Amino acid sequence: MFSLLLKLPSKVSRNLGAIQDSDAARATDIAELNKLIPAAEHGDQWIQFGLGVRYADGQGTPQDIFTAAKWYTLSAIQGEPDSLKALYSIFVKEIYGPQNVQAAFKRMTPAAEQGNALIQNLMGDIYRRGAFEVHDHKLAFKWYGRAAKQDLASAQINLGRMYERGEGVAQDYGAALKWYTLGARQNLDSNLNRMRKLKDSAGVSLAVWKFFSALGSVDAKINIGTMYFTGDGVFQNYKRARRWYKLAAEQKNVRAQKKLGEMYIYGLGSRKNYPLAFMWYDVAASQGSTEAMKFRDRIAKKLTPAQLMESQNLVRECRRKQYKGC
Repeated sequence: MFSLLLKLPSKVSRNLGAIQDSDAARATDIAELNKLIPAAEHGDQWIQFGLGVRYADGQGTPQDIFTAAKWYTLSAIQGEPDSLKALYSIFVKEIYGPQNVQAAFKRMTPAAEQGNALIQNLMGDIYRRGAFEVHDHKLAFKWYGRAAKQDLASAQINLGRMYERGEGVAQDYGAALKWYTLGARQNLDSNLNRMRKLKDSAGVSLAVWKFFSALGSVDAKINIGTMYFTGDGVFQNYKRARRWYKLAAEQKNVRAQKKLGEMYIYGLGSRKNYPLAFMWYDVAASQGSTEAMKFRDRIAKKLTPAQLMESQNLVRECRRKQYKGC
């Protein structure tokens, strides 16, 4: 097996010193490492990042690039920038093998020009986030656009985000909603089928891209829900907002679950419903959200014993159904 030791960008390398003090970095064997997994599964982004480093480097556990990519992705969902850079490094090594990431980045352009949608989307990411000391929103918009027109869901979502924020293009909420919707409608399986067809030319492991695709899917649903909730670029529609938030909540997204709790408290898109508000806040709290826990406990104080029992039954039923149709 080729070496999986990451040559992370300099900022990441400097930050690894701080990670050495974290619980994940102090784990010296598999048993200790496994004790950290519950905290990571409950959303601790630093533990998730630390686990990614450990699995990528084989520290206290056999090297496992796919598990490393999983933990980096979960951390990146919460906005941890070093996790994104580590993911880029994994992608580059999967495509070009272990070598200098700057040189590999330059070699990605021909593949993108030849129409490889996965590489085009990755180029857009790199330019938008300035991952390898390059930062250009217009070029990011260009590459996202090319990949989006090839029906790559994650690129469609990224393009929608740029239209919404006016990055590299004039702000256009209508266009943002269009691309968010296109990206959200594609399920994970269809994206994996497309990636499977591109695998030979892209040389990208499906397991790595699976995490990236899944990240885009739930993100799009939240963005669409927020647009309908706030009325940015569309007519405000709480019922539609709730529908999109619910789709994201069913994928165990804490932010969407908390938003549903809020909507049921204030009767946005439906009548006020404290038991349902309690249910969604409790579900979010069980995934590590202290804010959701506080709101759940406040609601509990307002409920009668019968309502509290009803709320707890709703929670149990929702978990039994794995958050579908709650």
